[in-house]
Amino acid sequence: MEEPEENLAPLVWGQAEQRAAQGDPSFVRRLGSQLADRHAEALEKARDYERQLAHVIRVLALTPGRDSLTQLLRLLEDKPHAGTHPDLRTPFVASLLAEHQNVPDLIATVFDRREWRQLDELRACLFHELLLRGADTDTRGPLRDWTVVRPGWHPLAWLPTHRRDFEAGVRFPGRSLRGSASGVSSQLPTTGRMDPPAPRSSEPSALQDAATVDVYETIVAAPQAGDWGDCGAWVFLLDQPVTPDQVPALLPTLPMACVDGLGPTDRFEVAVRPMEEVWHLLFETASMGGIYSSGVHGAFGRLWAWRSMAGLSGAPADASAPDVEQHARQSTWLHFEADAEWFHNDIGSDYGIAALSPDRRRIAVLAATDTD
Repeated sequence: MEEPEENLAPLVWGQAEQRAAQGDPSFVRRLGSQLADRHAEALEKARDYERQLAHVIRVLALTPGRDSLTQLLRLLEDKPHAGTHPDLRTPFVASLLAEHQNVPDLIATVFDRREWRQLDELRACLFHELLLRGADTDTRGPLRDWTVVRPGWHPLAWLPTHRRDFEAGVRFPGRSLRGSASGVSSQLPTTGRMDPPAPRSSEPSALQDAATVDVYETIVAAPQAGDWGDCGAWVFLLDQPVTPDQVPALLPTLPMACVDGLGPTDRFEVAVRPMEEVWHLLFETASMGGIYSSGVHGAFGRLWAWRSMAGLSGAPADASAPDVEQHARQSTWLHFEADAEWFHNDIGSDYGIAALSPDRRRIAVLAATDTD
């Protein structure tokens, strides 16, 4: 059985069935053992090549200049890859380029579809990375043209082609050749506080969660995209309208896992927050990810932040981005923390968001934690 590697295929296809039929299954088992070892070695070798390729791409992306950029595009176009390493994914490459390359070079080079015919995915992601960083999509010709020729089926095509005022000033990670630095600013602010007085009512609310599967998945889109440790969503439909100042006392009484076991004197802190601050929190959650994830980066982070906000604000499933924005602006937004077992209360790793609908008869809640 000390056959060289190139002879295993003839053994597999030419002898395995025969030897088993002749009463020698141990031969087949030893053959399978060798194949398993070689498969494991090949997988590790492939992963090593992926790590090396990811580093080469990072070097080209992080080296400013038209020549480095052109060489990277040539590599991506000539040698498309389907690796699993996170740094080989197109959204990550687009994010690196937006962070480190000269914007006029990016616009003039990457968005030249005559030169680079196979890079529409890179263009789709880079457009939103640049837009979030303040690029003018009206006066820069190639960016403006992209909004016309971009594939309509692409999920990012749903997003607005102009940066909305509440999207300005978003935080991005800092990347270098050897690492990155990032973090989600989820700490409860000191302004806008509406903590209900303790002891709070221990009488549980009779309201029941009305979130459908689709609504649930929409609300948790941002933390799921960021691969946070756990998240949950709930929707409650009220018989009578409530005022925003009634919501803080109501939240701890609702049948939600994130407040299970919360006693009437346990910490429950809540603050009203502007809609733009909530959007930024959702964006950071999706784009920069959790402790064990680098997130989905700027373009898709923008998409999943909009999706979560759509679910929280009660926008219809087929709502356009302007419709979602209108629902979000008319909603009342609250941010809360609690000493319930569901939360771990590590700074930057836990938060709850509640949205009161414009008619004040719907409360939607998202809770997220990134602690195992």
